[in-house]
Amino acid sequence: MNETASKKAILIVIDGLTPSVFEAAVDDGRAPALSFLAQHGQYARAVSTFPSLTPVCLSSLATGAHPDVHHIPHLVWYDRERERLVEYGSSFAALRAAGMARSILDAIINMNRLHLSRGAVTVYEALEDAGLTTAAINITCYRGRTRHLPTLRGVAIPAYGPRRFFFYNLFESDPTGAPLAVFGRAQGSIDGYAAAVGRWLVTRDGFDFLVYYLPDYDFASHVYGPDGAFEALARSDAAVGALLDAAGGPEEFLERYAVILCSDHGQTRVEGSAQLQSALANVPGTLVTASNRAGMIYRLPGCKLEARGLADLLEGDPAAETILFGEGDEVIARRDGEEVTVDRDAPLFDYPDGGARAWAAVRNPNAGDVVVSAAPGIEFADLAGRHHAGGGSHGSLRRGDSEVPMLAIGFDAVPESIVDVAPAVLRHFGVEPPSYARALSRAA
Repeated sequence: MNETASKKAILIVIDGLTPSVFEAAVDDGRAPALSFLAQHGQYARAVSTFPSLTPVCLSSLATGAHPDVHHIPHLVWYDRERERLVEYGSSFAALRAAGMARSILDAIINMNRLHLSRGAVTVYEALEDAGLTTAAINITCYRGRTRHLPTLRGVAIPAYGPRRFFFYNLFESDPTGAPLAVFGRAQGSIDGYAAAVGRWLVTRDGFDFLVYYLPDYDFASHVYGPDGAFEALARSDAAVGALLDAAGGPEEFLERYAVILCSDHGQTRVEGSAQLQSALANVPGTLVTASNRAGMIYRLPGCKLEARGLADLLEGDPAAETILFGEGDEVIARRDGEEVTVDRDAPLFDYPDGGARAWAAVRNPNAGDVVVSAAPGIEFADLAGRHHAGGGSHGSLRRGDSEVPMLAIGFDAVPESIVDVAPAVLRHFGVEPPSYARALSRAA
């Protein structure tokens, strides 16, 4: 156990926050709470997973694994075992297109209960098995050991999460008096709810480890683009400031807590949209699942083309920058007419940590037979035809979608990737990370 392990710890995740926006906000003082933390920590740019989409990324943060281990492949995907579509929330219209009731159940309950691999260990499970108390606010990957019933009368479907568990007013392990977290999201109601609950927890010193998830910035960035969402970032900063205030002030906060602050993925501006399924319109036995800046193609019974044949049909599609598929024991990548075999321990084109991320995406058993990373400035329309053209998006292998700010205070090293966060937290508390966790090399 390291010398700082007696400190409790908080992981702050600001969804969709790009390194450049974080750095600008810290430098010019627009985000005073973030600026204070940055002045007292070690900072670096780190890398997300692929597809760089929130359910995939939050699962990587919680488990310390890429999708080949945790098995969450995308925002929307085809469940081969149950022979049905899974939609976590590409858009409200996409939820309706996939079936609203079932999609909500998938996003809130089934992602953790059924879809998240049992071979992956969440940070909540590992720490609570070691006798520590964990807490989580609003994060969608929350699997833990404690049974929680929903707050809605007449609904009896339990969620198994950390001991202290708060999820958008739907699950609340403790009465905190926090406001509703659903209505008026554009005005920051989700981060406001998190701030109220976080203040309650810090005031009572009610955890050893807390995951504090703030999604409102990503919502605004999708609408206005990453460089046009500073108003939303100010609200996220205020939510972080609420934790500092609850501890008695910034200095007192750092006396009590070690901190990792990061985002789950980046975000880039998109000006156009594309229908990934257009190239496969005349191919029977295929299903395309796409949204944001990543898509997948599934071979269904009756499909006469192998994955390579499906990939051939996408050649020359200007919306599909990189096409990935498995062939035997190999993973193949195509871009700009070039075909290479992916080495998970080597670079892939000019993508950050490209080999490891591309390999893991394709080797996820729930992924499509072909996985596609979108071209710059392009978003794939979702099931309902919705897209964010004119705003921001993410999901691809490209640097803008994939780099995240990473700030560490009181940890032995600065995580190089979001998959390094959970192992860093476990080591901080003297708990051995899962065998799949990679060694961390960048010292703080």
